[in-house]
Amino acid sequence: MEHWIGKIAIFTGASSGIGLAIAKALVQNDVVVIGFARRKSKMQSEMQNVKGKNKGKFYAFECDVSKPDSIEQAFEWVKNNFETVPILVNNAGVVINFKFMDSSRSDWKRLFDVNVLGYIDCTKRAARMMLDSNIEGYIININSIAGQDIIFFPGYTFNFYSASKFASVAATDITQKELYGSKIRVTSISPGLVSTEIFDANNFNVDTIKDLPMLEADDIANAVIYVIGTPQCVHITELIIRPFGEVKYKC
Repeated sequence: MEHWIGKIAIFTGASSGIGLAIAKALVQNDVVVIGFARRKSKMQSEMQNVKGKNKGKFYAFECDVSKPDSIEQAFEWVKNNFETVPILVNNAGVVINFKFMDSSRSDWKRLFDVNVLGYIDCTKRAARMMLDSNIEGYIININSIAGQDIIFFPGYTFNFYSASKFASVAATDITQKELYGSKIRVTSISPGLVSTEIFDANNFNVDTIKDLPMLEADDIANAVIYVIGTPQCVHITELIIRPFGEVKYKC
């Protein structure tokens, strides 16, 4: 990680769960993290006592990745204040607890606006800054095992979440291919079931999964630190992380 000390990392969805854990880990490893999320005050509150050994800092910027204008304003602020960005972690994501037949176009649009189009828009803007600055860069997309298999947990309805994650995994692969020959590495990290507030926040019955093997948010943070800490000659294109003992529930 020494290579990234004092460097800038943009992080979406940094106010809770996996995003918050990774933001803390990066700051503690002396990376300057800029968190993008709708809940700016929550980011500031959660990160106020997190310090790096020397250069690690945290800045919060209110950004809704489902809205192109909000993304544009956020990246313009970064450009004006920091000139460029070597690291982007696309983590923001949503899930809805409706059956397909009970959901609407607005529900599906919300899933794809955040889980796919938000990824693409942030990636395009960060990659352009990296290319224009001719710097070594790293883009990490936090995807999901739901983008590898259509999954089913008893009592849960994920609607088109898997469809959005299949699309984000494909978008990562496309980005890798289009940036071939540049100094930018792109990695897809797909966790299995992670213990975060996302289920409570979307009215899932957590009793149905409380006894299932789960990862912790810190497990994913450790994976991100490992991936970006590899030398530039190493390109981990995809990393799938499952909790030990997991049973694959498929439709």
